[in-house]
Amino acid sequence: MENKEKARLALESFCTDIELWFRRREANREELSKRILSGFSADFEMVSGDGNRISLDSFKTWLPTVYGIFPDRRVFLENIEIACSQDHALATYVEIQSTGNTTTRRRSSAVFLIKEEKALWFHLIEHWL
Repeated sequence: MENKEKARLALESFCTDIELWFRRREANREELSKRILSGFSADFEMVSGDGNRISLDSFKTWLPTVYGIFPDRRVFLENIEIACSQDHALATYVEIQSTGNTTTRRRSSAVFLIKEEKALWFHLIEHWL
């Protein structure tokens, strides 16, 4: 699999899985949690749309607090562009989250580390649109 495909798969799989997590639509919560967290580098860091810095440990603490709290949330991606080197990928995209009558949009850029047959989330920066 090409690095670009690995990064796209990591991005799209996360969005599918986080939607399942928000909606409580997976039979095995523990399996879904492991699947989500296995996609991240131990050094992962994020800058949220609000400017908050979030480490992987912070993300791990936050994740259980949002399990099933948005039963009708949908997560979509648009305008995905990916550039790669041998060991990294940079993805830019727009993420849309829709819950009932509320829709949020953010422009994001994510750096992935390419490790063997997988792309791991390393750094994410989000900007509200």
